[in-house]
Amino acid sequence: MIDRLEKEVDMLERHLRVLRMVIESEPIGIVKMSNETGYPHHKVRYSLRVLEEENLIEPSSQGAITTEDTADFVDDLDSKIDSIIDKLEGMKIDDIPEIEG
Repeated sequence: MIDRLEKEVDMLERHLRVLRMVIESEPIGIVKMSNETGYPHHKVRYSLRVLEEENLIEPSSQGAITTEDTADFVDDLDSKIDSIIDKLEGMKIDDIPEIEG
């Protein structure tokens, strides 16, 4: 159950790392991103596709570039992550009596 969440968080981390590279180095291509991150080409390509579907990047002849929606997304990102962290903190089961088994 928790394994799926962990895999989703890992994938989100990759998507955000790719987005950060686009923001910092636009335009940037798949090969350069793959070489700098160590992610295989197909994983970078998938992250770029997800980011494009979310309208956070768009392709250009020189590589991926940001869109007009990117800045708003980045501005809201920290508060959304903080909200998720708070929710996860509330889900911990560390203060219950010892389970007999």
